[in-house]
Amino acid sequence: MDVPDAFDETLTEGAVDLVLRGMWRGRPESEHRPLVDAGLAMVKGPVVLPTERAKTVAARILRVPPGSEQEGRITAAYEAFLPVNRKIRDVCTAWQCRPDGSVNDHSDEVYDAGVRESLEDVHEAIQPVLRRLDPVLAGSGRYLTALEEALDRFDDGAPQWLASPLCDSYHTVWMRLHQELLLVLGISRAEDEALEEELVTRSRG
Repeated sequence: MDVPDAFDETLTEGAVDLVLRGMWRGRPESEHRPLVDAGLAMVKGPVVLPTERAKTVAARILRVPPGSEQEGRITAAYEAFLPVNRKIRDVCTAWQCRPDGSVNDHSDEVYDAGVRESLEDVHEAIQPVLRRLDPVLAGSGRYLTALEEALDRFDDGAPQWLASPLCDSYHTVWMRLHQELLLVLGISRAEDEALEEELVTRSRG
């Protein structure tokens, strides 16, 4: 694998991780300083963000060969992922807000149990997608492990493990998976949103 701009392996791995995370919230850690010095990260208040240079590095490293069998198999898994992606967004929205738009204060146990049931449907739906990815996308097995850990913590009474950006919550891990799929396949956010809408509409008949 070629390393763009001759960055060493530690820097490139750090850049890729930060791009997949989208940001690091909280006090910058020591490992962020070399990224900042190399122009791969920037600190804005309590947040560390990847620079455009980091995004370019990550895109070049992660992109699989266009037209390859690997790309085709990952694309098939990605297209199965998108309708489920819509569902996890709906679950997180329902957890945070009631259907009437008011904030969910979690006083209604029946309502919250319904959201948890919807989350279970999502979790069951994503597992075959990740199993399809496992043989063709190196390291993708870590996503199922991380999702299950977040789900366990959520069920143990820590509600932040569903959608908080301050920990490796279910939604945070999910977004990281989504971002990796886009970079691996060279797909823009606009293309992604349009395809998701098309697939969701098609699945509804």
